[in-house]
Formats: sequence, structure tokens, C-alpha cells
Amino acid sequence: MTDLLADIPADGPAAPPRANGELLFEQPWESQIFGVTMALYGQQLFAWSEFQAALIAAVKRWEDAHPDGAGYRYYERWYEALESLLGNLGVVGVELVDRRAAEFAARPAGHDHDHDHDHHP
Repeated sequence: MTDLLADIPADGPAAPPRANGELLFEQPWESQIFGVTMALYGQQLFAWSEFQAALIAAVKRWEDAHPDGAGYRYYERWYEALESLLGNLGVVGVELVDRRAAEFAARPAGHDHDHDHDHHP
């Protein structure tokens, strides 16, 4: 994945938030959508320049609709860009992406973690 991260800009409208040079995720879903995007990119489903253009367009649409900038969430724009790109490529319909995102969001925190600390594989 390190090689894939080299394509992500460190600054500009498509650059993800960082803290001390490390990617910054405020919510678990943000790191998940980032991981999904990187996995799809790693499978060469799209060129990074295609995703970057979709992300810049999503940021611009949001900025045009919210000139004061209040409430901006970078990974919401990232999600919008991925959804748009996958729809344009005919990979998956927007409705399916929205439905799956809602399903993931409805799952309780820690649903996929083994909490039995005495259990060892």
C-alpha cells in the first residue's frame, strides 16, 4: 500500500487531512472508505488521476454550495468522488453504493471485533 500512497498529494484540494505527516481519520468510516478506494485503485479499476479529478470536482461543488465553508467534511467529498467515479465507470450503481453505505453505517461500533480476550487462535 505504501507504493499506492505515493500517488496521493500532500497538499492541494485533493490532499487528505494529515497530522504530523500521517493521514488523519476522524471517524472509522473515513478510514474504511479510504481503504476501499485504495484497494480498488490497487486493482487498477481506475487511474489515480481519474479519482483525483472526481475528488476535486466534488470539493468544488461543495465549496460552490457552501461559500462560508462551515461544516466541510473532507471524507464526505472523498465518498462522493468514489461514488461518482464508480457510477461513471459503470462498476456499480449509485443506489447500491448508497444502500451499502447505509448498511455499514447502521452496524454497531466494534461489531467485527472479537471481544473474547481468552480466545487464542
